[in-house]
Amino acid sequence: MLDHIFLSVRDTARSVAFYAAALAPLGITHRLNYDGRQGPPGHPDLKGFGADGRVFFWLRDGVVEGRATHVGFVARNHAEVDATYAAAMAAGATDNGAPGARMHYDPRYYAANVLDPDGYSLEFVHKPWQHSQA
Repeated sequence: MLDHIFLSVRDTARSVAFYAAALAPLGITHRLNYDGRQGPPGHPDLKGFGADGRVFFWLRDGVVEGRATHVGFVARNHAEVDATYAAAMAAGATDNGAPGARMHYDPRYYAANVLDPDGYSLEFVHKPWQHSQA
């Protein structure tokens, strides 16, 4: 199980605004700014996002490699997938697959895909056999 991920972005302020809006329907919020000077030499400044008492998704200034990274975010149901896709699109994402069943994986696999402002591939997904029906 993953604990956290760092994603390098071109414009931290733009990306914080994008992710704050896009991930809000999932209950994921901008929760922490980490000053890299508090860590070991060379540690980057970080903008942390999380939910349920955990910070697990971090943004940092750096080299962007766009489609080299794909991040899937858990949604509790189809409505959360739909709402997150709509929020991401309204925040400036590029469509990469409208909400719907992903039959090539499983008929119960419901997801939506977008590209963030740096070209990273994001997926908002509900898998009822893995994700709780909260």
